[in-house]
Amino acid sequence: MILVYLLIGIFAAIIGALPLGASNIAVINTTVKQNAKKAFKIAIAAGIAEVLLSYYALHSNVIVKDFFSNNLWIQIIAALLLCAAGIYLFFKKQSEKATKKRKITTSKYATGFFLGILNPPVLIYWVLAFGIINNSDIMLSLQSSFSVLFLFFCGVYLGKLLTLYFYSRFSLFIKDKIHNISLIINKVTGILLIVIAFVQAIKLYVI
Repeated sequence: MILVYLLIGIFAAIIGALPLGASNIAVINTTVKQNAKKAFKIAIAAGIAEVLLSYYALHSNVIVKDFFSNNLWIQIIAALLLCAAGIYLFFKKQSEKATKKRKITTSKYATGFFLGILNPPVLIYWVLAFGIINNSDIMLSLQSSFSVLFLFFCGVYLGKLLTLYFYSRFSLFIKDKIHNISLIINKVTGILLIVIAFVQAIKLYVI
């Protein structure tokens, strides 16, 4: 019965990670432009960030929910930053020399962690997810046993990791089918970021 918490963690993390977000796009981008091994480093760190966000949401889901409801400017800034990054990538001209310099200094682990942790929509998702979980017959809180919490957060990590791995494998499939995809990946990534920003802005008005 206790293994149910592992499955709940995996299922909840997959649902939260399936929609295209910054870490998903980073994995796709890195897989296509570099290789799957470097993309997996992003996934490993993004999984850790997901666990931390879910833990924080479980620790103070009411406080977090009220905080984002009363401070919509945080979500607005996040949407504007995504939109700005998307516009930059869309109009950016490729430069192989600049890319090589960045490869030396940029840590994929750091990229994955910061893209994962600096993500208010994911934090809100986990607040809502815990609300749904606790409205069912299964109760989860920081007062739950160590084994329950351990299995649940292991599930969260595995769910995030598996989802990003799926995106990486899918990217390799596309890369093999489409030639010179690296020439258009910046524009595709830029469009996706702009779309995510608009969806986030629409959510603010709908909510």
